[in-house]
Amino acid sequence: YLAKRDGVDKLLKISRYASKIILASSALPETLTLTSRLKSFESSVGLSRKAFRLGKFVQDVNALRSSQFDSKQDLAFSVIAYGGEGLYYFVEQFIWLSKSGLIDPKHSRNLQKLSAWAEFIGYLGSISLKFRGLNRIREDEACLESSIGIAILRGIGFQEEKEKLRKVKEKKLMKKLSIFQDLADGLMALADIRDGKGLLLGPLSVSCAGLLSALISTHKNWVSC
Repeated sequence: YLAKRDGVDKLLKISRYASKIILASSALPETLTLTSRLKSFESSVGLSRKAFRLGKFVQDVNALRSSQFDSKQDLAFSVIAYGGEGLYYFVEQFIWLSKSGLIDPKHSRNLQKLSAWAEFIGYLGSISLKFRGLNRIREDEACLESSIGIAILRGIGFQEEKEKLRKVKEKKLMKKLSIFQDLADGLMALADIRDGKGLLLGPLSVSCAGLLSALISTHKNWVSC
């Protein structure tokens, strides 16, 4: 799991947002030494995660190139999803260079806004795609359940269909988790766009969303290992 770039990235993400939750909840006094250390740790981990995104935008370019589209809507949503995420990862490289000191920090603010907008738009496309995929999975599930029902009435075997149904249900669960993850990440992107102003965009709720996203992503990556 930790041999993969995403594995290490999600471990850092869990560490970062767990720290942010502690800081946002005011569980520790501001004067405590541990509080300042946690702030330093959280900031350092955030910068480290950006380094893991170097060149990651290429994955989105390749994913878009290799995708097969069943309709014009799928094509449009894919362009929005992969295009937005790809632009986000591309801009994140320059934010990392800015925060590392190689690029003048005065550009950091504008880059962060562009990055947040690209990420948010990408998640809108991704969520739309996944809902369409979820509907197709539900159709497959209903078809298999119907086949099993007919097989029971006829008194014939249905073990193969039962195994397929199990896999389809697992796939449906993972798709639902992916949607929840995108919603959580989209909330964080919206908070960056609005500078934390708005309903559910405060530090604590955004930190909880970040931790939820990290845990879901960790589960997905662990299952795929």
